[in-house]
Formats: sequence, C-alpha cells, structure tokens
Amino acid sequence: MRLPAAPLIPDGDEAREWAERELAGTVYRVAEPTPFDRAARAVGDFFLSLFSGDVPAAFGPWLAVAVLVIVLAAIGVAVAIWGRPRRAARAQAAAALFGDAERRSAADLRRTAEAEAAGGRWEAAIVLRFRALARALSDRTIVPATPGTTVHGFARSAARAFPGETEALARAADVFDDVRYLRRPGTPDAYALVAALDERLAAAPRPQRIPA
Repeated sequence: MRLPAAPLIPDGDEAREWAERELAGTVYRVAEPTPFDRAARAVGDFFLSLFSGDVPAAFGPWLAVAVLVIVLAAIGVAVAIWGRPRRAARAQAAAALFGDAERRSAADLRRTAEAEAAGGRWEAAIVLRFRALARALSDRTIVPATPGTTVHGFARSAARAFPGETEALARAADVFDDVRYLRRPGTPDAYALVAALDERLAAAPRPQRIPA
C-alpha cells in the first residue's frame, strides 16, 4: 500500500516566487484600483479632512487662501447673476418719466423749466416742471416713478402721500396732459400752478406713512 506523497513545502524564495506569479494573474489585476480611483479617493479624503479638522499643518495657510478665493468667487458670481438685473431695472426706472427717456435730476429739470418759462415757452416749461416734481418725489422714495406710470396715476399716488395736495396734483396732471398730449397752449398761470406745487412738495416733510 502506497502512502500519499507528502505535501511539497517550498522554501522562502520559492514561496515568494509563487505568490508573485499568483498576484500577477488577471483576477488580481482587475481588482486593483485604477489611477482614477486613487485620484478620486485622494480628493475625497482631502474634503473629508476639511470637515474633520484633520488638515496637515503645511496646508493650513494655503487652505485658508483657497477657501477665501472660492468664497469671493461665489460672491462675485452671485452679484453678476442677481445684481445686474436689479441695477438695470433701477437704471431703466431712473431713465424714464411718463413714457420719455429722462436722466436729469430734479434740480436740473427745474433750472431748465425756469429757462423755458423765461423765454415764454410755457408748454416745455410746464412739462419739465412736472417732471422735476415727479423726479424729486421718486428720489425721496415717496412716490415711485416706474416705467409705464401715467401722469394721473402718479398724481393719485402722490395724493395718498400728501392728501392736502390732492386737488392741486389733479389740476397739475391735467395741465401736463393738455400741453403734452392734447397740444393745447401753455400759460403763465398754468406754469405757476405746477411750479408752486413742486415747491410746496419739495419743502414738505417726508410723510410718516408712505402708501403702497
């Protein structure tokens, strides 16, 4: 009866050679992480270290600079995306008064209106003075002169802020419409009405309650 052969026990060098041949097989090569896997793991470990506080001391200053740059960039993008439409809307509102482009300040409009009145050009003087009135109330954020607002709509809004001037505001709006749209001739009395109203509203204290 033959006894089974004793198992072959390799020496140290031979065992290492067998192990290298085994690990070189296709199954083990497929299981190894790829360079992309290693890079992804390194990036993930880095971000996890940001939240865990386990950041190497050598990266401390550079990390602070990198975070600051990222925050500033995010703020810049937010301003560029949301700030620009708001600035454009404000610029559009400031550039329009009752359907016409108008960028002059209330003071400039008043000076020009006075010059037109001095020359007897009452129609232009009335239009400019009412626009000065509207620009002044809009700049004081009492009555907004938004694009599309009509003269009478503005007068009604201003009357809610200054109830004592309701009749004068309605008459001034009528005078504006007469000379601007109905092409009726302006008069010194009509200009004096609008100018006096503008002066009273400019000198009036800001209402405690601004109507919506």
